[in-house]
Amino acid sequence: MSVWCEAAWIRGRGVVSGVRVEVDESGIVTRLELGAERKASDLPVSGVAFPAASNAHSHAFHRVLRGRTHDMGVGSFWTWREQMYRAAGALSPALYEQLATAVFAEMVVTGWTSVAEFHYVHHRPDGTPYGSTGNGGSPGSARSEASAGSTDPYGSADGSGSAASNGADGPHAMELALARAAVNARIRLTLLDTCYLAGGIGQELSPEQLRFGDPDVHAWLSRLESLREAISREFSPDQVTVGAALHSVRGVPADVLPVIAEKLPPEIPLHIHLSEQPAENEACLQATGLTPTALLRRSGLLTRRLSAVHATHLTEQDIAMLGAAHATVVMCPTTEADLADGIGPAAALRDAGARIALGTDQHAVVDPWLEMRALEHGERLRSGQRGWFPPEALHEAASDAGARSQGRRLPGFERGKYCDLMAVDPGSLRTIGSQPDQLALSATAQDVRTVVVGGRLAARQGIHATLGDPARLLAAAITDVDAAATGDTAAKGALQK
Repeated sequence: MSVWCEAAWIRGRGVVSGVRVEVDESGIVTRLELGAERKASDLPVSGVAFPAASNAHSHAFHRVLRGRTHDMGVGSFWTWREQMYRAAGALSPALYEQLATAVFAEMVVTGWTSVAEFHYVHHRPDGTPYGSTGNGGSPGSARSEASAGSTDPYGSADGSGSAASNGADGPHAMELALARAAVNARIRLTLLDTCYLAGGIGQELSPEQLRFGDPDVHAWLSRLESLREAISREFSPDQVTVGAALHSVRGVPADVLPVIAEKLPPEIPLHIHLSEQPAENEACLQATGLTPTALLRRSGLLTRRLSAVHATHLTEQDIAMLGAAHATVVMCPTTEADLADGIGPAAALRDAGARIALGTDQHAVVDPWLEMRALEHGERLRSGQRGWFPPEALHEAASDAGARSQGRRLPGFERGKYCDLMAVDPGSLRTIGSQPDQLALSATAQDVRTVVVGGRLAARQGIHATLGDPARLLAAAITDVDAAATGDTAAKGALQK
């Protein structure tokens, strides 16, 4: 296979005309040619191509809240959270597969080709595990035909999309549903199975949180091991891998953190929500005498493999510790603005030695270009100065740092990378007149012409190559989630009619 780009941004070289990459069957670049003429056998990509974006933090089901939480008057993260719990309570494996397929398709058409899904909706709403006595199923029973018999490692066997109607209810039903959704949407998934043991520091899980939790840390570690085995049986690691996450120091008691540091397999990525809210810091200080970052360091978890999500409210000592560990900090600027969380110290963290990656979190916006721009704009608003993250650094955050956070091969044009690309129109209403290497400061998802995953066409002009218009998928999925949340079966599927 080969892909020919009219123009492409090559790290260290800038924008180059006539770029051809040859790609093997695994979607990995084997040869890069500059100044090349297009061949008839090439997949043509017009506009300016860049390495695709790597989404380092997502909660797929939060997408149903977009545009629905803004009429609360004076509110906060904590008031928004109550609506999030109601959405989580409505999900079944089939419904989550339907919704996640639509959300992942939206990511793909905007330029994200891999995603770290911070997943904690593990069990039934009452907390009983899927596949427990009386509900049948086996670890392999949820396998989708979409992942079997396909010659295309990034798509479904028939291109039709979902196995959402298969009613799978066996072990790991929710996790396997997300994996099938990712395969159908042609996005690379790092499924971060989340440890969620407490409703707050010193608090039991609330009724809304029961489906998130496990009996104890050993039960979570055992379930994580079983999930890794189940995923490895069913999916290529180029499609789906399993990592780990700790919800937060609010959700994982301090006395079990050293157990996780000792027992968690060292080869898998580890993520955590860190210092997203001042209330989290205050509660941690009161209970342990340490900030959340210092608690992680004491527990042996503050290492290079850690990705700290948000890290909005840090002390100077916290910044120094994260930098010294060369940890990744995942900023989600549009979510942090939407939830009034604050502006994280991105430049200070980078200068201290931390890597900065980007994520969409609750999907108030699914647009890597706006996340890049918001990262720079946050520093400008904080400091009154421009130029904290030049375009090359923004692409590093959006692409390479996010892939490293997932433990994945990098996207791009050079040999050994995944041929995962996003190409934008340099002559749109938004981008016309822009220097090609500064499109990160002017383009949006509306300007994405073409998305390539593993050397194969994944989307053109906002339309998914196999699933069609993501807006149609989202309309159907959100209608069905609403119906499940309210018990209104008459409303279910109304928008499909």
